[in-house]
Amino acid sequence: MKFLDQAKIHIRSGNGGAGAVSFRREKFIEFGGPDGGDGGRGGSVIAECVEGLNTLIDYRFQQHFKAKTGMHGMGKNRSGANGADVVLKVPVGTQIFEEDEETLIADMTKAGERVLLAKGGNGGFGNAYFKSSTNQAPRHANPGQEGEEKTIILRLKLIADAGLVGLPNAGKSTFLASVSAAKPKIADYPFTTLAPGLGVVTIDARTFVLADIPGLIEGAHEGAGLGDRFLGHLERCNILIHLIDGTAEDVGEAYRVIRGEIEAYGAGLEDKPEILCLNKADALTPEEREEKTAILAKESGTKVHVISGVSGEGVREILRLVASEIAAKREEEKAGPAEGEEDEGWRP
Repeated sequence: MKFLDQAKIHIRSGNGGAGAVSFRREKFIEFGGPDGGDGGRGGSVIAECVEGLNTLIDYRFQQHFKAKTGMHGMGKNRSGANGADVVLKVPVGTQIFEEDEETLIADMTKAGERVLLAKGGNGGFGNAYFKSSTNQAPRHANPGQEGEEKTIILRLKLIADAGLVGLPNAGKSTFLASVSAAKPKIADYPFTTLAPGLGVVTIDARTFVLADIPGLIEGAHEGAGLGDRFLGHLERCNILIHLIDGTAEDVGEAYRVIRGEIEAYGAGLEDKPEILCLNKADALTPEEREEKTAILAKESGTKVHVISGVSGEGVREILRLVASEIAAKREEEKAGPAEGEEDEGWRP
């Protein structure tokens, strides 16, 4: 299935049905009078978050969604039927924006969530509604209200606890395949991964979701390579795993490129905890390991972990570190803001 993480669609709720002008005229019935029914409510457009979806591909070939108009009222005090609603099914992690792409309407992070995007118009009153002691034969009724019409942007951000970043061919897909049941495409050429992937990792009876995104290159924030838009899928992550290709000639430059692209993207990614790993250790001599580890440590100012996604060296230790960090973050979220601090709302 083709991965699609953004879609622009046009929605319109249904108009309300018009009220009826009708009078009861039956032979041998002493008391007649107005009996026009009310119109039905127009259908609404609703977004629903469902499990089992991981892409917005359903909105690639259909971009216009219109709810049904309410039925008009009828004589004998019969009200019109309500128009059918339109329900847009979206994956968990979908954000819905106004057409300006900045005003957030909803951030749907749990299956079962429903958001009203466009409310259907109310049905008009029939002439029976206007009957009074001073107006016993009203000859007018209300038309139904117009529905709402707007253009919205759907943007998917994967729900993951940790994310993999690195240059193309840094070994991210191999790492994901070795620690989870995911089966990403693996090959010895750049940009093998063209779409984000997810895998469920279990370590010491603890479970977390790991996301892999296409590799970044220098200038990605300016559109080079596949660009940096896939970094949006890591905004919800609690921690980043930065993989450096140990066979690269200049590992320090590889680190600077990725950090530069993350800082250029912003959105809080630059402040997330990061575990730095020198990958493909199985292809390095002891001297090369020591030399490149020292270069990375000096460049980053943090501890460098030597691992191999192929042989599994050092991988379990990394997973334990990630699981511990995620568990600590989850405990913080459960505890809420500290005393004297204001809750600033949801944080990834």
